[in-house]
Amino acid sequence: MSLPTKHSLKIIQGSTFQEVLRWESATKVYKPITAIGNTAPLVITAVGHGMPIGWRCKINNVAGMKELNSSTNYQIVTGTTSDTCTFNYVNAVGFTPYVSGGILEYNAPTSLAGVTARMQIREKLTSTTILDELTTENGKLVIDDILKTITIVLSATVTQAYTFKSAVYSMELVNGSIVTPFITGNITLDTEITR
Repeated sequence: MSLPTKHSLKIIQGSTFQEVLRWESATKVYKPITAIGNTAPLVITAVGHGMPIGWRCKINNVAGMKELNSSTNYQIVTGTTSDTCTFNYVNAVGFTPYVSGGILEYNAPTSLAGVTARMQIREKLTSTTILDELTTENGKLVIDDILKTITIVLSATVTQAYTFKSAVYSMELVNGSIVTPFITGNITLDTEITR
């Protein structure tokens, strides 16, 4: 079993808080690129790519449009059809024209069908008092199997009631009898100025 990902959260007291998380599997997917336009936003054609909106991928081995090639930098998909990916923040109008080839590389999304989530916030790891409990049942954790997202959703009323300065949290994903530690970290609460 892998250890949970460490990720710190910053919440502003009295403000709505949302944090979108994605569960990537260890399985790599490689989809051949068949076209890239000198457009704004950038649109890449990769037949049957299988990436949901918001997923991250690397673009490499492109002949011509060398500005896109990277074995380390990820791009975030902002729109999709079954065969195209749009990258809204990339303006490719001035890029070198695409010639051929290229690969979209990404980690396959993990299915979230039938998965629930639970999360607890405590002042510190050894605390017995739970400051807040978030679950899919109480609506503070929302799972979307189409977009493959797990979203932490805290209303302004909920964060207004928080009084801690710092805390710790952990989230587990539950599928039947299988419990997977997913993410853990520190939470910093900033006092609101406008109230």
